[in-house]
Amino acid sequence: MLTAPDGRILLGERVKAGEPPSWCLPGGAVEPGESFEAAAARELREETGVSDAGPPRVTAVVLDHPGDGAVRVTAAVTMELRSGEPAVTEPHVFRSWRWFSPGALPSPLFPATARVLAPGEGHYRVR
Repeated sequence: MLTAPDGRILLGERVKAGEPPSWCLPGGAVEPGESFEAAAARELREETGVSDAGPPRVTAVVLDHPGDGAVRVTAAVTMELRSGEPAVTEPHVFRSWRWFSPGALPSPLFPATARVLAPGEGHYRVR
């Protein structure tokens, strides 16, 4: 989750083929041996081109039981933008990047983004 100094959150207009359009936080999979923080910084660079953000900090962990016997873990890692502007680096996935106030989020949100931004069952804030 990339935040601006004024508290706004960066969301991408996700237009990936085969999925309904939605708004999504930058993110992706953790590679073997990679920490949540390192994965978040790497995915942020890959998806937005932003490389100058404050230190990554895990701020929430969401456990999801999709019903197929698996357990999915989504970690929210927060960083604050220091300089630069997000750019569309993966046009096959994102049409644009925009800043939103936490109280005025667009819809629909991508499912993993909704789980991280909307507290509920299985949602644990890290203090």
